[in-house]
Amino acid sequence: MSLVVARVSVGEKSRFLQSVHWLSPYAGVMSKKRIVATSKVIHAPASEIFDLLADPRKHALIDGSGSIKEPRNAPARLFLGAKFQMDMNMGVGYHVKNKVVAFEENKCIAWHHVAQFVWRYDLQPVEDGTLVTESFNYDKPWGWAIEPFHFPEKNLESMKATLERIEEVTAEKSA
Repeated sequence: MSLVVARVSVGEKSRFLQSVHWLSPYAGVMSKKRIVATSKVIHAPASEIFDLLADPRKHALIDGSGSIKEPRNAPARLFLGAKFQMDMNMGVGYHVKNKVVAFEENKCIAWHHVAQFVWRYDLQPVEDGTLVTESFNYDKPWGWAIEPFHFPEKNLESMKATLERIEEVTAEKSA
């Protein structure tokens, strides 16, 4: 058995989190997948949607969370291994450094920041346009630390709003 105790501080508030894990000597360590995802059919070609996602200058335009402000030190178009920074604001300004970890033209693009939580978009052509799936993968040993603050649920709502924004932006372009 292992006992994990962590002190999490937010502003002036702090609290203790405890987790007890029973590990069978025969089962090994079992992973709880920490992934949230949402999908939407967007009435636009995959290439048009992918161009939005691969251009960090457009991320603030399509961001459903409202936290992305503008790129800082970013290429005009992302590519596998590209590093880019974004100015952010979630009540207080900060910036985040990202690295592109998946890039397949018109099919998928993904990046992570220092905590290695991955934001990914998968695009699949369908009869009415493109099925776009956005996912947030926080399946790291430290991923539990964001759960008490409801980040996975908040991210899911923001991801749904992002897909709506992508649909709006591509519709405006087509009009």
